Parts: sequence; C-alpha cells; structure tokens
Amino acid sequence: MNPISEAHTIDATRDFGSHGGMMKKNVLVVDDEIGALTLIGIMLERGGFNVLKAKDAKAALATLDQTIPDLIILDVMMPGMDGIELCGVIRDREETREVPVLILSARGDAESVMRGMEAGANDYLPKPILHHDLVAKVRSILSQVNA
Repeated sequence: MNPISEAHTIDATRDFGSHGGMMKKNVLVVDDEIGALTLIGIMLERGGFNVLKAKDAKAALATLDQTIPDLIILDVMMPGMDGIELCGVIRDREETREVPVLILSARGDAESVMRGMEAGANDYLPKPILHHDLVAKVRSILSQVNA
C-alpha cells in the first residue's frame, strides 16, 4: 500500500456549478482505505468536482484548517476517530458547521445510519455505490444547500 499525502487535490476535467457555471465545487473525501479513497475521487472527478483527499480524521481536520470544502464525504470505519465522531467535530466547528456531510460506509445497519444522522450528517449511503448514484447524491445535496 502506498501512503497517501494528508491532502491531495485532483482537478476535474469539466466544470460544474449550481447553475451550470464555471465554478467547480470542492469535495473532501475521508477514507482510510486507499483503494476506496482513490475510486471515490475518480468518480467525483469524472462528475466534475475538485477532490480533496484525507486518509484519516487527523488529515481531514488539517485540511479543514486550510480550506473549507463545499461538501465532505466520510467513511465510518477508520482508525482513531471514526467518521461519525469526525462528523460531530465538523458540526461543532464554527467554520464547518454548515458544510454538508455525506457518510458513505460499508456499515449500513440501522444503528450506524441513526448514529450518523444524529451526529449531523445530511445523508448516509451504503458502500459499494455506483458512480452515477454518488454523483447524483452529491449534486442533490449541493443543490439543496445552494437553493
């Protein structure tokens, strides 16, 4: 396994804005599984988003100290602070309180979903997820926020 930098940006190949404009939305993806992190990044990149990546909660918080994304995608099962705990921290921080959070996790049981939503997630989707479903969900959440 290759280590991943704490934050890595991929430029999307096409633009996406709330009204089809030229502004690309930034999405922070947090997942300790490098394969999943890469795949989700590619899906979002192809959907027209700039992708910021973090391999764990510590790296995500360091990224959030530097830049505030338009949306954050969290995995639940990570070493150290898990995605649900990280969602709570994101909601407690003044500068990230209003940033939409999507939890994307292999844990799709009712208790995990409830914990994620109670921590402040805007939505919770099970893995694996298809490219078009992920991009559609991200666009839907962003359009609700920007409405």
